[in-house]
Amino acid sequence: MPLIDRDDCALVIIDAQTHFYPPQRLDVDRQRFHDMVHRISWITAVADRLGIPVVVTEEDPRDNGHTEPRIVDALPAKAVTLPKNAFAVWDNPDIAAAIEATGRTTMVLVGIETDICVAHSAIQLHHAGKRVAVVDDATYSPGQAHERGLRRLADRGIERLSTKELFYDWVRTIEYANAFHDTHADLALPPGVRL
Repeated sequence: MPLIDRDDCALVIIDAQTHFYPPQRLDVDRQRFHDMVHRISWITAVADRLGIPVVVTEEDPRDNGHTEPRIVDALPAKAVTLPKNAFAVWDNPDIAAAIEATGRTTMVLVGIETDICVAHSAIQLHHAGKRVAVVDDATYSPGQAHERGLRRLADRGIERLSTKELFYDWVRTIEYANAFHDTHADLALPPGVRL
């Protein structure tokens, strides 16, 4: 597959919500979740600065809360946030319409949960003819469900890449990468990302 083209991709942030994992969920690695949120907020900020459209989904926001504030703070002004009732983003008509309205054919997916909503979304988008890339260190499910979800995606031929790989696909050259860092020195690198 070719590199991810920043001029033909949209970022889809799936259900990265404040109360998705309530305190009584003892199977949740809170540090991994926190690190994932930081990576998503950084990817979102980079997308904003590169003019990449962003679509945000929220599953049952009444119970799960809204998108994590750190991510909301990084959203482009034109980002669209929509409620999600079906697990796959493509199976929600309003979200599918928002994705189509971007005019992009490559969908970059981040969020939760890797084995359900991210996997369902990736599979349905792929089936609909979109190129799909899942950022594996910017997705999360508790326990072994994360790895199971990533295996399922691999079995379906869906691309996976890291936050670092996505950034370099978007900027492509040393000159552009250096210029980006100089211009956007306010963007602190997220945990586990070394550029």
